[in-house]
Amino acid sequence: MEHHDTARILVAGTGPAGLIAALAFADAGFPVTLAGPEASRPDGRTTALMNPALDMLERLGVLGDIKPKAAPLKVMRIVDATSRLIRGPVVTFRASEIDEEQFGLNLPNSVLNPVLAEAAGRHSGIEWRRSMVAKWDLRSELARATLADGSTVEASLAVAADGRSSPAREAAGISTSARAYPQAALVLNFGHSGDHAFTSTEFHTETGPFTQVPLPGNRSSLVWVVRPETATELAALDDAALSLRVEQRMQSMLGRVSVEPGRQIYPLSAVTPLRFARNRVALVGEAAHVFPPIGAQGLNLGIRDVADLVAIAGENRGDPGSATALASYDFKRRPDILARSSAVNLLNMSLLSDMLPAQMARVAGLGVLGGFAPLRAFFMREGLRPGSGFAALAGGRPRRNS
Repeated sequence: MEHHDTARILVAGTGPAGLIAALAFADAGFPVTLAGPEASRPDGRTTALMNPALDMLERLGVLGDIKPKAAPLKVMRIVDATSRLIRGPVVTFRASEIDEEQFGLNLPNSVLNPVLAEAAGRHSGIEWRRSMVAKWDLRSELARATLADGSTVEASLAVAADGRSSPAREAAGISTSARAYPQAALVLNFGHSGDHAFTSTEFHTETGPFTQVPLPGNRSSLVWVVRPETATELAALDDAALSLRVEQRMQSMLGRVSVEPGRQIYPLSAVTPLRFARNRVALVGEAAHVFPPIGAQGLNLGIRDVADLVAIAGENRGDPGSATALASYDFKRRPDILARSSAVNLLNMSLLSDMLPAQMARVAGLGVLGGFAPLRAFFMREGLRPGSGFAALAGGRPRRNS
């Protein structure tokens, strides 16, 4: 029997954002119905989760199972590897500069997703129907979903965690502005003879970033952003040839490279909804924001979506999907999502731009960051916990969530 004072939550989508949303709502005492199949296709990608996102996983009781298979990120570097006239200096961010042991962890999705699914499967507050939503009926007083298996669910609030082409978002009548980039990301894992020393390096190239992120042992993951036709050519190379290309691109920084099986290509695009909630539907994760893989923002932003949504629902327990609650959520998420998206998109565009002023602006930005520790610390704090960089500048020590 449900508490008469706490309304039901329906979470549509069973990727990491959906599973985290279901767990967080259930932990907050809401009855939750989770709709979607268990992930079937293996995901070769990795996710860099920063400390605040890890704090959330810790509260949900899943961090312990993930940590042993993840690598800490202690140092992050940006290297200008463009062959242009004007090039920026190497900028190094060290977690120790802001009194943190690490910025976060890099973990294989093949570890993250099953751990989250297992936790959701055994949580007494979650009723998991392993079927997709086939049809939405959004009314003023509740959201009603018909699943592919024919069953129906009624809830006060529908959480759209159903991905970048979100059917729930469409049903709610939320339009998006989208733009496709002339880029694709080649994603793979590789072994190397040198030690990565828990350092992630983002090489900026004319076609986009080439980002190496540490994994446990002498292994790293790679996101290499290039033109779509180049991605196809690279993916078609044999292991030895591709290993050599990766090694050359990173200037043999990690010694001999051997790529592992399982290459994937992802076309790049940016999608921004014009609002983040409407008609009993609140957007989280990729339903709320899609942008190029620069600076590890994706799931970190999705976890902040969930944290904000659960907090607002907690203040509106009787009807968390009400227009008032949804307006609060939209208002709360807008600055964070728009700031992150535009910063990432601008950086991406400046890499693609051959115009000198854009080059100079980017290089000047990297130069200032490289040479001025307080500003670098500000960006690191702000990157981890929005708002905390400003708090530290104002003289207060940033809150430590240890």
